[in-house]
Amino acid sequence: MRQSYLRFLRILVITRVLVRYRLDEVLYFLPLLKPYQAILKLNPLLWIMPKPEGDFPVRLRMALENLGPTFIKLGQMLSTRRDLLPDAITQELARLQDAVPPFSSAEAHRRIETSLGVELTKVFKSIEAEPAAAASIAQVHFGELLDGRAVAIKIRRPGLRRVIEQDLGILASLADFAERYSQEGRRLRVRAVVAEYAKTLRGELDLLREAANASQLRRNFQGEPELLYVPEIYWDYCSSEVLVMERIYGIPIGHREALRATGIDFDQLSRRAAEIFFRQVFRDSYFHADMHPGNIFVDPNNGRFIAVDFGIMGSLDEASQHYLAENMVAFFNRDYRRVAEAHVEAGWVPPDTNIQDFEAAIRALAEPIFEKPLNEISVAQLLLRLFQTTRTFQMQTQPQLLLLQKTLVNVEGIARDFNPSLNIWEIATPLLRDWLNRQRGPQAWWNALRQQFPQWGLVMPEMPALLHGLLRQAHQGQLPLRVENPDLAGIRQELRSGLRRLAISTSSAFLFIGLAIVATLEHELYRDVLGLPVWSWLIGLPVLFALGAWWLRRVFFRGKI
Repeated sequence: MRQSYLRFLRILVITRVLVRYRLDEVLYFLPLLKPYQAILKLNPLLWIMPKPEGDFPVRLRMALENLGPTFIKLGQMLSTRRDLLPDAITQELARLQDAVPPFSSAEAHRRIETSLGVELTKVFKSIEAEPAAAASIAQVHFGELLDGRAVAIKIRRPGLRRVIEQDLGILASLADFAERYSQEGRRLRVRAVVAEYAKTLRGELDLLREAANASQLRRNFQGEPELLYVPEIYWDYCSSEVLVMERIYGIPIGHREALRATGIDFDQLSRRAAEIFFRQVFRDSYFHADMHPGNIFVDPNNGRFIAVDFGIMGSLDEASQHYLAENMVAFFNRDYRRVAEAHVEAGWVPPDTNIQDFEAAIRALAEPIFEKPLNEISVAQLLLRLFQTTRTFQMQTQPQLLLLQKTLVNVEGIARDFNPSLNIWEIATPLLRDWLNRQRGPQAWWNALRQQFPQWGLVMPEMPALLHGLLRQAHQGQLPLRVENPDLAGIRQELRSGLRRLAISTSSAFLFIGLAIVATLEHELYRDVLGLPVWSWLIGLPVLFALGAWWLRRVFFRGKI
C-alpha cells in the first residue's frame, strides 16, 4: 500500500514537470489518449502559467534534468537513437548533464563505515574531504590505505535506489501501455528497450557488480598492457554501496595540449582506440559501454589508454556478433544482397521480406557513402543509416545493439579526434574476417570439439548400458515412439472443433429436412424408398452420421478404432 502511494506521488511530480515545460503532448501519441488532450487544454492553470523558454528539444532536456538520474540517463541513451528521433532532439539530449551538488564528507564517511562494517581508521590512512567527482549515481573521493596504496573510493548516493525503482516501474507501465495500444510501440519493442535500460541502470547502482565488471575487463586485456589498462580492484573494501580501486594517474583525452606536450603519437592513439573497441566486441563479446571522454585517460609514460567507470558494460550473443561481422564485411565488399540475407537469417526482419527490394534499398543508402574515400566513411553513421532503412522493412528493435551503437559513436569520435584521416575500415576488416574464420571451418570445429570433449567424457561410460536397454526394448516390441509438435496440438483442436460443428450442423440439417418431409409427406411416411420406408431414412441417416463422427473422433483423437 505504501509503495503504491509513493508511486502515485512520483507520478504527480512527473506530471507536474511535464506540464510545467509544456511537454504533456508527448503523452498523446496514442490514439486512445488523444481525446484527453482537449480536456487538458481547458485547465485554467495552463492559461495563466508562463510559457517556458526554448523550443521542444530544449524544454525536453530541461525537464529530464529536473526529473533526476533515471530520466537523465534515459535521455542520454536516447541521444544515440538517431534512427528513431530527429537530429534536433538527439543533439539537445547529448547535452544532458548529470552533475549534481556533492553530499557532505561526513555523510560519505558514515556510508563507508556502515557499508563495510568497520571504522575508517582501521582501513584508511586518509580520505580527502573534497570529492574528486560528483554525479547523480555516486561521488568519488581519493584516499590512502593503511599500507600506503593510493585509492579512489566511489560511494553511492543515499536514498537513490528507492526513487530509481519507482521511476523504472512507471516507465515499465508506460512501455506496456505503448505496446498494447500502439503498433509502432510493438515494432520498436518498447518493453524490451525499457527492460534493457532498467537492467543497465540497476547495474550502475550495484557497485559490487561494477567491481566485477572492472575485474573482468582487466583480465581480458592482461596480455595486452600496451593497449588498455584497467585499475586493480581491492575486493576486501568493496560492497554494493562502496567501491575501492587503485588510483590512476593519467591525462584526460580531452586535454590535447597536455597530451601533445608529452610527445605521444596521436595517430597511434587513434588506431589503438579503434582496435580496443573491435577486440572487446568480437574477441571478448564484452565491452566498456560508457567510453565518453570523461572516462578515458592516457598514460603519459607509454601512451596506453586507461579506463574508469565500469557501471555500464555491454555484451553480445553469438548471433548478434555474427550479424555485425557479416554486415560490415559485406558492406566493405559492396555485397548488398548478403547484407539483406543476413537480416533475414538473423530473424530480425520478417521471413517473407522481398530480398530484391531489401537489397535495392540497402544499395541506395550505401552507394553514395562508399563513393567517398574510406577514411571519410563513418562506421557509426553507416550503421545508423542501415537501422533507419530497416525500419521500413519492419525490423524489430534489438535492445542488445543500443549500447553497442552508443559505444561505437563515442569510440569513433575519440579516434577521429586524434586523427581525422583515420581509416577505421582498414583496422576493422582484418579483425572481422579473422573472427568469422574462427567461427567457421576447421578451427571452429576444433574449438567446438575441445569445448565438448569434457562433457563427452562424462556421458560416454553410460552409453553401452543405455544402448543395450534401447535395443532390448526394441527386440521385445516395447520401444515407445512419441512424436510431439507444438503446432499439432492447435491443428488437432481445430479439427476437433470443426468436426463437432460439422456434426451439429449436419444433424440440424437432417432434422430440418426431416421436419420438412414430415410436413409435406405426412400421409406417405410408409412409402418405400429403395425398399425402405421413408421414416426409416429419416431416423437412420442422422444415426449413421453420428456413428461416423464418433468413429472419426476415436480414430484421430484417441488412437483407437
